[in-house]
Order: sequence, then C-alpha cells, then structure tokens
Amino acid sequence: MPVRRWRRLGSAAWRSVTVWAVSTLTMLALAGALPDFRLQSPDGDSATRIAITAALGAGAFGLLSALVWPLLVRALLLVPALVLGLLVFFLNGFLLLLAMRLNPAGRGEVAPETAVVVAAVMSAVASATGAALAVRDDDAYRRRLYRLADRRRRRAPDGDCPPTPGTVFIQLDGVGHDILLDAVGKGLMPTVGGWLGRPVDADGRHASHRLTPWRTDWSSQTGASQLGIMHGSNHDIPAFRWYEKDTDELMVCNRPTSAAELQRRAIEYTGDGGLLTVDGASRGNLFSGGADQLALVLSVSARRGRENRSRAGYFAYFSDPANAVRTALSFVAEVVREMGQSTYARIQRRRPRVSRGGLYPLVRAFATVVERDVVVAAVLGDMLAGRGAVYADLVAYDEVAHHSGPRGHDTDRVLVRLDRSLALLAKVAEHAPRPYRIVVLSDHGQSPGETFLGRYGLTLGNLVRAGCGLPVPRRASRTRSGAEARAAVRAALHRPAEKEGPERHARRTEPVVLASGNLGLVSFPDVPHRMTKEEIDLRHPALLQTLANHPGIGFLLVASEEHGGVVLGARGAEIPLADLDEHPGPLTDFGPGAADAVRRTHGFPHTADIMINSMYDPGEGEVHAFEEQIGSHGGLGGCQGKPFLLSPLDLPDPLADRAELVGAEQLHGLFRHWLGVEEGPQVPVSLAHPDRPHPGAAALDGVRVLRDGTRKKRPAARPGTTRATSLRGGGTGAASPVSRADRPPAAPPGRR
Repeated sequence: MPVRRWRRLGSAAWRSVTVWAVSTLTMLALAGALPDFRLQSPDGDSATRIAITAALGAGAFGLLSALVWPLLVRALLLVPALVLGLLVFFLNGFLLLLAMRLNPAGRGEVAPETAVVVAAVMSAVASATGAALAVRDDDAYRRRLYRLADRRRRRAPDGDCPPTPGTVFIQLDGVGHDILLDAVGKGLMPTVGGWLGRPVDADGRHASHRLTPWRTDWSSQTGASQLGIMHGSNHDIPAFRWYEKDTDELMVCNRPTSAAELQRRAIEYTGDGGLLTVDGASRGNLFSGGADQLALVLSVSARRGRENRSRAGYFAYFSDPANAVRTALSFVAEVVREMGQSTYARIQRRRPRVSRGGLYPLVRAFATVVERDVVVAAVLGDMLAGRGAVYADLVAYDEVAHHSGPRGHDTDRVLVRLDRSLALLAKVAEHAPRPYRIVVLSDHGQSPGETFLGRYGLTLGNLVRAGCGLPVPRRASRTRSGAEARAAVRAALHRPAEKEGPERHARRTEPVVLASGNLGLVSFPDVPHRMTKEEIDLRHPALLQTLANHPGIGFLLVASEEHGGVVLGARGAEIPLADLDEHPGPLTDFGPGAADAVRRTHGFPHTADIMINSMYDPGEGEVHAFEEQIGSHGGLGGCQGKPFLLSPLDLPDPLADRAELVGAEQLHGLFRHWLGVEEGPQVPVSLAHPDRPHPGAAALDGVRVLRDGTRKKRPAARPGTTRATSLRGGGTGAASPVSRADRPPAAPPGRR
C-alpha cells in the first residue's frame, strides 16, 4: 500500500510539473508575440531571469485559479448566467494581473486588455494538457473520479448510496426516431450505435439497449410532452401557446410564469408531485418533476431568493476556470460557425430558408454550448453523488433544426457532439458509487417544410383577418419563433418574459391568432365561451370555408351544437368527431391515432375556438409551419409526432403489454414502473419533502396516496367539464363538448 501511495503521489507531482512547464512555455511564447506583454525589466534581462519570471508567473496564476476562482464565481452566482459566461475572460485577466503583481521576481508587465487574451490562452493550454495527461493515465482518471465520488458521499446526509441502480433520463430535444436511426447508420452517433449493437468498427458488440418509437399527442412539443412525462398529465395543453378566455391570459409553455402555473395545475390534477420527488434531480428542463435538486429549470427560474437553487448548476460548472474558458471559447466559435453556415446557405440560395440574423447566433451558441456543458456537468455531479433519478434535457439539436432544417450538415455536427456527451456520461457511470441505467429519449421529432408565409405570401393571422372581412396589412409581419432555447436565454439573463397576445389588440372584437409550429389557434376574446361552428358562421360567414379550402391547411377542429365537435376540410368536408374512425376524411393522410388525438384535445377546457393544422404531404413528409421555422413541430404530420425511447435491456420491455406507446402520459407510467422496480413508489412532493415549499403543494391537501404508489382518486373535474378518457391507458378517448359559459372561472394563475 505505501508503494502504491508513493506511486500515486509521484504521478500527481509529475502531472503538476508538466502542466506548470507547459504553462511557462506558453507564457514565454505569448510574451514574445504580444507587444503589451513582457517578462523582463525595461533595461533587459538574461534568458534565465526571463524564464524564472515566466515560471513564477505561471505558478502564481495557477494557484490563484485554483484558490481564488471558485470564490469569485460563488460571489457572482446571482449574476445572470450568460453574463457570467461572458465575464469569464475578464475575471481570468484580473487573476493574471494579480499574479504578475505578486510575482517575487518583480518583473513583467501586461496591459489589462492583453491580460485577458494571455489568461484565456494559458487556461485553455493548461486544461488541454491536463486532459491529455489524464487520458494517457487511465488509473489517474479513475482515481480522480473515485475521489470526487467519495467526497460527495461524505457530504451526503444519508451516508452510503444504496446498491440498487439509479436511472438517468437524457432527453435529446427534437430528435425524431427516423433521425436517430439515420445518424446511427451514417456513423454520426457511435455511442448510440454501440448500445444498439450496431458497431462502427470490426470489434462486434452486442446490444445493451432497445429502441422503441412512441407517438406524441396532437400538441407535439416540449411543453406538452415533458409535462406529461414528468408530472403524469398534459391535460389542457392544447398547443405551445394558447389564449385563455376566463383569465384573459396568454399561456406560453416556455415562459417561466406559464411553466410554473402549468406545473401547479398538473400537480393539482393528478395529486402527484412528479417523477423525481424521491432523491431526484431536474436539469435543463421546463418543469421540475418534483425534484429537490434543480439546475436551469424554467418553472422555478422566475423565483428570486435562496429557495431558487436552479442557478446552482452554473457555479458547479464555472467554478473550474478551465471549464469556464473552454465554454466561452466554444461559445465564440459556435457564433462564428453559425454566421458562416448562414452565409453559405444564402450564397447557395438554399430553399427553404429562414432568417438567421439578429440575436439568433447567440441563442444557438447558448443552446449548443453553454446549456449543454452546464447540464452535462450537473448530471455528472448527480451520478457521482449517487442520486436515484435524474432527468435532463439537451436542446441543442432542436434549436439548430428549427432554422437549418432537421437534416443536413448543421444538424449532423450537433448530433455528433450530443453523442460525445452520452459517451462521457457512460464513462462516468462506470465510476459512480452505484450502478446506473442510462435511458435516452426524445420529446418529439421535427418535420421539414417551407413556412406558410414563404409558400403562400401571407401569415395565418392575415388569412384569418381576410376571412373575417378585416383589413389585411400590405406587408406581412413574421411570426415569432417558439424555440425553447430563446426562453432559456432570457431566463439566464434575468430578462422579463416576452409580451405578446391579446394585449396587443386595440379592439377586443378582433380574433387572437397564435401559432405553435404547424398548429394554429384562433380565439375570439369578446366571447366568454368556446364558440361553436354555428356561432362562427353567423358572425363571420366566410371564415371557416376560407380556412378549410386554403391549400396550406389540412383540417380544422371546431365545436358544434349539432354534433358536439366536427373536423372541417376542403371542398365542404365536415366529419363529426364520433365518425372519424370510420370516415377520417381530412385526417386520412395524418396516420393512425390522429382521430384520437383530435378528440382528446377537443375535450380540453381551454381549446381554442378554431384549431388549425397545416397541410401534410405524406410523400415528402413536409408541413408548413405558421412560425418562421423550416424544421417545426407542434401539430400533426410527419416525423414531428414520432420520437424515440432508447432503454437498457435489463429494464422491462416498453411494449410488453401494449402494441405501441401513445402519448407522454404513458411514458410517465412506464418510467414510474421502472423506478418502482428498484426504488419503490414515488410520492407527492408534500409528503416527500414536508418542510420544503413547492408550487401547488397546497393543492395536494386531502389527497390520499396508497403505499404502492397509486392514487385513490383524482381531484374532481370542475362543474360543467369532462375529462378525456383513458389518460393512463392505451390511448385517448372522446369527451363531450361543454359550453364555456357553463364553466366557472378557473383559479387565478400563480406568479403572474
């Protein structure tokens, strides 16, 4: 044992000396290349004195980076995360200036602006050198991981980790089932290929995971899918954004106040705190899932004060100056890469194409670099801490695909980097204090196609205005994109939510038209209830036929006094919801399950007066987004409704007792079963953490949870409404229409 210990100490000393020597040489090279940086006195010094000055300066800078940097980052933890990332260079430059002043040689000067460059280069070189040495020394790498794990276990209040496996859920936002298979086939994702037993070399590996496709609800977007997966219900989520007449509010899934309210409603509806209420962590998600450990979670980002731990993940990552510099440099490189790719697309006159200027390069860099790095680092920490259940969302692919299209060189590069992140997680899982099962899934896919505006020269809003006989502006205004990463950037900057919706309308008699990918919603704010087809025809005789007969629109959903609800299509097609199974009519091209999805949405209390789904070309797989996106999701049609689930073979088969997975709520039940196999039942937040306040905890009063984790009864539906049937079972069912006037006002939204 003493021999091994001395050997380890000698190896660590050798690596430290090597990094110091490389840093010294880097400082000497920079002093020779930069005019405002010198390591000698004005009268000149010998080469030996200059080398000593560089060595002392590099050593002082290394010590300050190791000792002072974590304190600086902790002091700046409340600074907006994106601002902190941009401050990295200046903080590093300050440490170099301090190191030069503390240099015992008393020589050397550097201009403040040059210090920023020198410090960034030295940190990057030191990080690369240390990483290279760690890679060459596998024993050292493992020992470092074990030390981190032991340190975290000693800090844990519960002592040793249980021997049962933990589960890490990694959500690759927007990556469809077909996209994943294509990426594996092209060798872009060798880690996933290895799990599926599809080697990219001649070694030959056996599969460790199974790939299962699943089908989203009508609202094929992160808000509906993730709320259903993490909280067991996406009831009354008709789209990415929708207008609620009873509260005169616009709900947007990626707006922090809306996300908090939707989470509260889901907890009230199910009586369940979420998937992660027991020893869970939520990283980079819209919703918390009831987890106690949070980082970059949108539903809590609107809070202020010590109870909001969502930004703690930034400290865990940026406390290492090498991480901070590497991420900052990668951020700049990604901005330059996006500008180059966008310019190349314009030169090639690539079609379809959307605008990629303004702040988009920064938004893309945040999603593909900053958020990815911080989320992955947080998950690594969770695994080394031995947490039981972790759910993390990586939004990089989704953000790029919206503007570059689901397939192509731009998105291929993102998939390569996501696969590297999965490989890193798998490597660290080998050194975690408990075994881990890594489950990879997506919340939806993406469907390609030219925008509605680009194809037809007008927006959905202007088409609705024309059908209502209202004046149409000569110049079409672009519809704001609903990409999730944009809201994450605003939350990181502590910026208020974007204002949009009915407050913009000078006259409340004008319709509110909203877009969620290729799903459109029309509401009439001056009518307190959901209007029927008969009422709409009486008020605007040409509107429904104008919309139904437009070549860019596939079908409409409206309430009906005669049939309860009807689907409208071109050439006068009008199919009652009850007859869709036998006569799908306009839904024929949208595939199996479309009728069930439409019927379920019809039963939501806040379904719009008119629900509009764009056309779908089954031959090309294309839709027309009502937003400025050439890769879109949010409605029915194509790959957007076909995400994937990649699960270890030692977990029960997702299709063991069903023909297919339909809806995010079924995934919640499946994941609860998987967690319950080893960990026992999850319980509501109010029971799991009685001393910790939680949004919606008051709504759980009186809810009885049985020992096996089942709920005895859901809260009763509001008078005058009916819920869609089979929310947990093998599909969705119809719900009878209810007049909005018969429904009492809902409880006021939380944290508006």
